[in-house]
Amino acid sequence: MPNSELTTGTSVFIPAPASPYQGDIARYWDEEARPVNLRLGDVDGLYHHHYGIGDVDHDALGSTADSAYEKKLIAELHRLESAQAELLLDQLGSIGRDDTVVDAGCGRGGSMVMAHQRFGCRAEGVTLSAKQADFTNGRARELGIGDHVHAQVCNMLATPFATGQAAASWNNESSMYVDLHDLFAEHSRVLSVGGRYVTITGCWNPRYGQPSKWVSQINAHFECNIHSRREYLKAMVDNRLVPQTIIDLTPATLPYWELRATSSLVTGIEEAFINSYKDGSFQYVLIAADRI
Repeated sequence: MPNSELTTGTSVFIPAPASPYQGDIARYWDEEARPVNLRLGDVDGLYHHHYGIGDVDHDALGSTADSAYEKKLIAELHRLESAQAELLLDQLGSIGRDDTVVDAGCGRGGSMVMAHQRFGCRAEGVTLSAKQADFTNGRARELGIGDHVHAQVCNMLATPFATGQAAASWNNESSMYVDLHDLFAEHSRVLSVGGRYVTITGCWNPRYGQPSKWVSQINAHFECNIHSRREYLKAMVDNRLVPQTIIDLTPATLPYWELRATSSLVTGIEEAFINSYKDGSFQYVLIAADRI
């Protein structure tokens, strides 16, 4: 299907949630308005729904006694989360202006905006949240890129895109809401042969034995079901997605969490992330795979 035939403007593919659970998740994100997801985006207009990577720039933060310290801390957290999105985009390979990329579980669209700005491509996002889709489309119009960046309310396990339509696709901290075999079957269908799939996700470490108490707390907080690293790799291979790159980002994300735990934006889940990363029961990984 040519790019011009993709849905634009208002969403035209709005199925009912595929399960009662997905209905719960749609309501969860429609009602979500945590400052940590909004105040960081206010820094430069890129609104993400994920975490950060990289070392903290303490020189940029300055003294905690400075009246502007909290504002600088928020800007630093946002810099780290944008660095995470940049790393994901680095893994997509060669994307052209005529290509389409798909963000499954797109949140408020920050990664799609960055993809278009970098590649000039068309970025299509799907989310169960009408609130998130409306926010993304409104922001794209404000930036004058509404013809290139578009989100719609859609089950990521059954998207409206044509088989082989996407040059690349990704999940950025959204795969814990679905069955992995069903998810990767849909990515495999949508991707062209040779297309690249990337995920950045938290997963429990099989070497730990079972999900730890910290992982259980994260599941309860976000109403999700965190998978093991082993499940990701098996489900990919079973669906013609062959992993090419695996990066353990756990050490790189700890500085973000430790800084966030000192901010006014705490949500109460910071301790679980920090402790699970430190005890090895939880990992933050990037996996890039090619569609064969």
